Amino acid sequence: MKHINDYAGRLGRLRKIADELAEAVLVTDIKNIFYLTGFTGSSALLIVTKNRALFYTDFRYKEQSAAETGGLWEINIVNKKGIHAAVGAIKKLGFKSVAFESSVSYDFWDGLRATGVRTVPLRSAIENLRRIKTSEEIVRITKALRRAESAFLKIKPSIKPGVREIQIARMLEQELKALGCRSLPFDIIVASGKNSSMPHARPTEKKVEPGDLVIMDWGGEYEGYFSDISRTLLMDGGNKTAEKKKIYNIVKTALKKAEETARSGISSKTIDSAARGFITASGYGDFFGHGTGHGVGINVHEAPWITYSRPSRISNGMIFTIEPGIYLPGTGGVRIEDMVLINNGKPEVMTKLGKGIEIVRV
Repeated sequence: MKHINDYAGRLGRLRKIADELAEAVLVTDIKNIFYLTGFTGSSALLIVTKNRALFYTDFRYKEQSAAETGGLWEINIVNKKGIHAAVGAIKKLGFKSVAFESSVSYDFWDGLRATGVRTVPLRSAIENLRRIKTSEEIVRITKALRRAESAFLKIKPSIKPGVREIQIARMLEQELKALGCRSLPFDIIVASGKNSSMPHARPTEKKVEPGDLVIMDWGGEYEGYFSDISRTLLMDGGNKTAEKKKIYNIVKTALKKAEETARSGISSKTIDSAARGFITASGYGDFFGHGTGHGVGINVHEAPWITYSRPSRISNGMIFTIEPGIYLPGTGGVRIEDMVLINNGKPEVMTKLGKGIEIVRV
């Protein structure tokens, strides 16, 4: 199996965490299972102890789990799933204490507690391991990003007055899938005109009109890893284009300031403040209400969080978005989003699409 040392290293780091908490650690989040094992199926759980690495799944994945986990894990095929499989394994192995992911449902935790074992929450321990990307993860995320960029460039000539938001989203999805994306990280956002003042607007049957700002937010996928980009176009003509150009350039400068601030050792809050402070000083602070960015990897939204409310220390190997925006009700909005890698302590902008204001003329 390729990159088996990466998976062995992840297992070793999880064991160190587990040893300090309980006799065993139970992993049920399917994204964390993929991260730890390479398994791409939909149903499994892991039990890790100091000396054993146990993988549980059902008959559907008997061959697949053996092929994908690279011999690091003891494969167990069971008839039960979820909490029932976990309880059966815990009882059979006779543990007195088990660490579990704190993201499980109350019913799952209640089922664990009913076994009589001492339960200890992991509290995002595996998600924190995922913040630092290996060289192979960086390759996969980069390829997911290139797919997203290629798909956009393919449909970009079709983005003009008269085309509907939903048509743009469908064209972009079709191109992403044609390029090999097995799934999309999130539903594509296409918002034009007044709709673009809503940061997470869903594409509608509205036609793009002269003078509209058009926000597009989308991502690609490659071998289980995602990318995330936003770009905003301005349609020629219409009303209030002077202010639209003004807020575009403010957002672009805020993005540049935040990207230049990013480096290892600082708080993610500092990056957020670089963008937010400039937008506020420009008179539009009340119209930028979301965080400045987020980590990207197996999930399209994961740690680190580039925001004032959930600060964390920036380190080498982190990949995250920087995506300031200004959203004016009744006028429209602008968001520009890049992905950044911290490499040798410094920011490396991974996104290659241009950021200058593009006025679409027909």
